[in-house]
Amino acid sequence: MKSKKRVFIFILLGLGLLCLAAAGISALSNRTLPAAPQPSGRLDSLDKQRLIEAVHLRQTLGNLVWPGFGQADIPIILWNRIDSFLVGILQAPNGWEVVSGDEFEGSPYFHKKSSDPQNFAVPVDGAWAASMATKSETDSFLIDVIRNFLPPVIKTIFPYRLVIQPSEVQITGVAHESFHVFQQMSAPERLAASEQAHKLGDRYWQADKTMSEDWQKEIDLLYQADKAETDSEAARLAGEFLSQRQARREKANLSSDLVDYERQLEWEEGLAKYVELAIWRMAYEHTGYIPGLMDDPDFKSYRTFPQRLKQEMNQMKRQAGQEGETRLYYTGMAQALLLDRLSPGWKEKAFNDGVWVEDLLRTAITNGI
Repeated sequence: MKSKKRVFIFILLGLGLLCLAAAGISALSNRTLPAAPQPSGRLDSLDKQRLIEAVHLRQTLGNLVWPGFGQADIPIILWNRIDSFLVGILQAPNGWEVVSGDEFEGSPYFHKKSSDPQNFAVPVDGAWAASMATKSETDSFLIDVIRNFLPPVIKTIFPYRLVIQPSEVQITGVAHESFHVFQQMSAPERLAASEQAHKLGDRYWQADKTMSEDWQKEIDLLYQADKAETDSEAARLAGEFLSQRQARREKANLSSDLVDYERQLEWEEGLAKYVELAIWRMAYEHTGYIPGLMDDPDFKSYRTFPQRLKQEMNQMKRQAGQEGETRLYYTGMAQALLLDRLSPGWKEKAFNDGVWVEDLLRTAITNGI
């Protein structure tokens, strides 16, 4: 009996020592976490390399993801909380200054102080640019958010590195925002209408409180359709998804403008989310693609795409009970992935007036039958 107690005590001591060691390692690791950017007036070397890779990725594989996307002339703004940097334009727009003593891929680039920066397509002197936070800014922001919620004792030892995403998330995020510029170039009226639809958000999310259970059924069917082993099974489940969607809207007596709210956001943000994942997948599967970024410790050469796709699809399954537009990013993205499988030419009509992602899916199923 005494020997069993002794073993039990040793086990507890061992677990305690392991916990202390893990806490110590985590605390030491936290000393080298990404710091908030310091004003320098120029792009950090690693952020510049990531941006070069983002441009290289879109120009090399973009047309395979969406016709015309790779060859489109799309300036990019990369920002942190202090500075914004603009590349892809030859002359300084109003309010911007050339970065002295530095260049981006052999050309000058420009900077100004950040003022309410955002991740989206933003106007720049009559043109449009894809605007995206730097990875260091995003990492620092996530760490600060978590740190502010933790009690003082835990703040020092919490393993913040677990929340730091691979560089591919930021690189393909640039593709996401660049696609919004492509939408503006290809279908400006549609993008403007989608932006107007955001104003219906308060009304929609009030109505949404009664729809969470039906939304869960809908999302589950969409998830199963994307995971189906055969095209016929995918088409059958996609049909059930669309039927459940129609039933949910009728049961909630959803007005036509709130139905369009769903459709608009799936077109605007769902397609951009799709491009974000599709270009990552293309880099992962395309044996001829050689990434230019090789000395970034957070860059995995796109090898983690399967894990990322699984993570994103699982995240979609958790959206039904959560308020916010992110749900429609995921449902639009998942329908686009299904369309790649069931109707490979679907992108030819995706920018046509009055054509929604769900319409293209319905047509793909009908033609398949």
